[in-house]
Amino acid sequence: MKRMLELLGDGRFHSGEEIGAALGVSRSAVWKCLKQLEARYGIQLFKVQGRGYRLADPVSLLDQDRITSMADRLGWSLWIRDTVDSTNADALRLLQGGANAPFLVLAEHQTSGRGRRGRIWVSPPAQNIYYTLALKISTGSQGLTGLSLVVGLAVLEALRRTGVEKAGLKWPNDIYADGAKVAGILLELTGDPADICHVVIGIGINVNMTSSAGGIDQPWTSIKRQIGSLVDRSELINILSESLHQYLAIHAREGFGALRDEWQRNNMWQGRRCTLSAGNLQVKGVMIGINEQGALRLMTDDHKEQCFSGGELSLRVEHDS
Repeated sequence: MKRMLELLGDGRFHSGEEIGAALGVSRSAVWKCLKQLEARYGIQLFKVQGRGYRLADPVSLLDQDRITSMADRLGWSLWIRDTVDSTNADALRLLQGGANAPFLVLAEHQTSGRGRRGRIWVSPPAQNIYYTLALKISTGSQGLTGLSLVVGLAVLEALRRTGVEKAGLKWPNDIYADGAKVAGILLELTGDPADICHVVIGIGINVNMTSSAGGIDQPWTSIKRQIGSLVDRSELINILSESLHQYLAIHAREGFGALRDEWQRNNMWQGRRCTLSAGNLQVKGVMIGINEQGALRLMTDDHKEQCFSGGELSLRVEHDS
């Protein structure tokens, strides 16, 4: 299937005979494979008699050689999957099987991508980035303090280097551009967080997606929508890995305090009225930043400052009427 996408990825027409010769299969087998691309992966194809087949839009496939070269420089092992349930789940299975961190898991396609609070992460094939970095944390809670916010800074830098200028951070784990979500982060732990544990850092970035085919219940955008051109996903992965490596090194060496001011400078909801939800509980107030541990600071309507942290919290801005 990946070889088929590689052939069609240039967006030009290719005849069934040409595709069959390249893959070493019959024209009828080519037809079945093309139908599977449409039915299983939702990839739109154009067929023109006398010219052949092409994708509705060009795609950028993951280049294993280029990504491996960067991972080797950073000292990370690498797994690239064609299809996986989720890169986080795959990383957790690898850890359970004895794989040594740090390592990186990437996928062309996720069948059960997930975000925070049990939400589905829409994961069409060959369009976005599905990325998980597994780390070993040996410094207890200090090594985890503010970690998701630090990852957000790394993602933000990678997006800006790719040309997404109007991007900002939303506490605790999202990156927005022009008021719509472009990337999200999901951290999961295994082991004892007070002692030695592993953390898998899941990052999803909407890259070349222009239509979600349903399943997204909030405003969203993609890098392609923002900059108007196809993005080389392998290049973006390498930019992200380099940025993540640098920010994680600062966090490990100096702690979250060294990056707190930078996060607050990029907080797009600073000074805005927000509603914080935790189950059935709702708290309204003005966001005044984050504290030294990365917890949300909210000046509530009764003029008291309260701090909140936790993976099950949801923050929504109150739009001006």
